[in-house]
Amino acid sequence: MFFQRYYLESLSQASYMVADDETKHAAIIDPRRDIEIYLTEARKHSFSIKYVVLTHNHADFVAGHIELRDAVGAKIYLGAKAKADFDFITLHEGDEINLGRVRLKTLETPGHTPEGISILVFDDETNFKNPYAVLTGDTLFIGDVGRPDLMASAGLDAGDLGGMLYDSLHTKLLTLPANTRVYPAHGAGSMCGKSLSSKPFSTVDTERQENKALQDMDKTRFIQFVQEGLPAAPAYFSYNAALNRKERQSLETAIRQSLKRLEWETVLSHQKSGALVLDLRSADDFATSHLCGALNIGIDGRLETWVGTILKPEDKLVLIAEPTRIKEALIRLGRIGFHNVAGYLQGGMDSIKDRPDLLCKTQQMKANELNRLESPHTVIDIRTESEWESGHIQSSLNIPLNSLPSRLNEIPANGTLIVHCQGGYRSMIAASLLQKSGLKKIHNLKGGYDSWLEYQQHRA
Repeated sequence: MFFQRYYLESLSQASYMVADDETKHAAIIDPRRDIEIYLTEARKHSFSIKYVVLTHNHADFVAGHIELRDAVGAKIYLGAKAKADFDFITLHEGDEINLGRVRLKTLETPGHTPEGISILVFDDETNFKNPYAVLTGDTLFIGDVGRPDLMASAGLDAGDLGGMLYDSLHTKLLTLPANTRVYPAHGAGSMCGKSLSSKPFSTVDTERQENKALQDMDKTRFIQFVQEGLPAAPAYFSYNAALNRKERQSLETAIRQSLKRLEWETVLSHQKSGALVLDLRSADDFATSHLCGALNIGIDGRLETWVGTILKPEDKLVLIAEPTRIKEALIRLGRIGFHNVAGYLQGGMDSIKDRPDLLCKTQQMKANELNRLESPHTVIDIRTESEWESGHIQSSLNIPLNSLPSRLNEIPANGTLIVHCQGGYRSMIAASLLQKSGLKKIHNLKGGYDSWLEYQQHRA
């Protein structure tokens, strides 16, 4: 048996290839949209990708089932309760996909979504009776379980789904042999749960003993527990969930339509007509010089998550980035279905370096400077509420970044504004949002709360 996990750090998303070394037949489970990684692996081992399985209708990314179908003719498999516009084969409880001596067996495990399934992986050559692993999708994570509230926009009750989740865990997954490996579809940082581990895999027995959601509690208490302390779901989740059910254009087509070089005059024209200029450079580069009115979301961070949280899929975008990273940016925007890109600034910021009338800066402040600041000022902490509660700068105003666009009226219009997060990535997003909204005297706290805390400890 060939078994490989592929982890996409920027989305905390895991996908898997399972293949039979003898027949050379392979299946991909929960693929990302940019599928070259699977095609390269298949060529390397002379595998034929015959099957693509989605454990559920994903909300945090656009899956690559359409791309794999179109590229290699793979058949798409979904849970029996799934609905979609494209042709697919349904998987009911106990249904199997035979790769040869390697088998994939279906467990229907609703709860995170109604159509959720888990996939048992059998290597019949070594153990016909017991599975080697279970691919749990978003039903069971390492250290957590799937959240049951994401289907509320579709009219489904989180309490009802929580009850289904309890049953799926206790009557199916926890009845598997203790040493069965657990491989989920997401890891730490994903908003599909609240306290996911960064470990690549676990075992059924380890989760039974250590996973807080699997400790001794009845169904009523479990339903309450899985709805407590959930992070706010990004706005793009419902859009991606809908897109994953549709017959849609491929990522390659979307990139080809957006890969357009634009002169700076054209960029300005787009901006004046309502397009958003998205600057993907680092926070420091953006602070030093950027096109006035641009929004900064750095490519060397959780670009997909924050674009999907702050922007809307229908927003028309113009990109500014290092020229060698434009295609990477388009791939990553495509992972969340953001296709409305008019093009990118040809030559990057070098093309307008001699036009100071078009350029703005974002002031950065060090922790020691903040400590000496005497003029009227407001410290805006854009971390999550739980981060703020774990420790914060005295008298700071906590407005989490995901709610900042709708809460601009809470920000004082007078005095200096110092924006910070934990390390500086998110706060530059916030600072650029505030500048774009017309607010003045904005400073980004360089190094964020970490640098402020280090400075306070050094002083002590």
